[in-house]
Amino acid sequence: MNFIRLRKNDLCIEKISANILAKKYETPFYCYSLSQLKNNFYSFNNAFRAIKPLICFSIKSNSNIALLKELKKMGSGADVVSAGELLRAIKAGINVKKIVFSGVGKTEKEIKLAIKNRVLLINMESENEAILINKISNKLSKITTVGIRLNPNISPKTHKKISTGGKNDKFGLNYNDLINLCRKIKNLKNLKLDGLSVHIGSQITSVKPFKQVLTMVDKIITKTKIDFKYIDLGGGIGISYSNKEKKFDLSQYAKLVSKFIKKNQTQIIFEPGRFIVGNTSVLISKVIYIKKNSNKYFIVLDAGMNNLMRPALYEAYHKIIPLKKNNNRIKGNIEFVGPICESSDKFLSQRNFPKIKEGDYVAITDVGAYGTVLASNYNMRPKIAEILVSGSKHKLIKKRQSLENLVNN
Repeated sequence: MNFIRLRKNDLCIEKISANILAKKYETPFYCYSLSQLKNNFYSFNNAFRAIKPLICFSIKSNSNIALLKELKKMGSGADVVSAGELLRAIKAGINVKKIVFSGVGKTEKEIKLAIKNRVLLINMESENEAILINKISNKLSKITTVGIRLNPNISPKTHKKISTGGKNDKFGLNYNDLINLCRKIKNLKNLKLDGLSVHIGSQITSVKPFKQVLTMVDKIITKTKIDFKYIDLGGGIGISYSNKEKKFDLSQYAKLVSKFIKKNQTQIIFEPGRFIVGNTSVLISKVIYIKKNSNKYFIVLDAGMNNLMRPALYEAYHKIIPLKKNNNRIKGNIEFVGPICESSDKFLSQRNFPKIKEGDYVAITDVGAYGTVLASNYNMRPKIAEILVSGSKHKLIKKRQSLENLVNN
């Protein structure tokens, strides 16, 4: 179900007109639908209800504490990749026994923090990391539960910058190195090997690479003869940003995992991020200028790549729509751009866009994942506000950064 949609020619977030919000809050700002967040989480959970997985929301996709608190109420855990994310998850009230700590470059300070907070798993990505975790655990007189991250050399058809499971990617251990570490870890007395982890990338729209992952995980279990308590299958499930992208077949994936579970009695962990928050938000922006050159119109917005980095970083597509539907069209090529002094500060190029004028508002869609978390103060611009809508109510869940605060710090 889509809770952000057109109603009588008005874009609405649940029961509120986006145009009303645009006039109340200073643009640009992010606006989330709580109902969409709940719908996405429960849809994911229900698809796998037969195996009762532990869902650890990927905080790197969106770290807004108000959203994390809502996810905690739904029963979510957290996948974290830094001390900051770990502390944010704890502050949101998420049970530490539902937190997994991933990441290829954990510092000694971060490892200590994870051990002291007794997180469910620290997913190790190298033998040197295993040695360091054991050393720190020994000093703290702790036995630390860990997982080992596999690099399966499986490259899904996704953008090269968000692929994490290929042999040339920095993440995890290849098959042979992982098998060797499983043998050596018996000598690291302060580690308890409970998990096997794998994550192959983001925005994956085919089930095929996940099937390959399950086959390799099954092979490792047979080879090592280890009864892993947890198999962490990561996240990476994509969403449809445009009509050209196919929808991920969640039911087919659930059948594959269920089949795997029948053979290997273990607890499955998932780390979804984009699937849960991707389509929960729009970025509301105002048209500052409409500028024409010899072959196109530039629609200059007050939102820029400092607010939404994905188009500049990944060449990512985000649909842009006027807050009020208009059947009249601008004939010719148009390009939506921001105010940042970079040629890469552009969002979308297309033809025959609905006619708009300076001062009108537009919504950049599906920005709930990797939107605010990638934001910056580039060009000394304040970070923008975030709004949460529930039914006909709305509230500020992150204040706009003041210019004074930005300039003085």
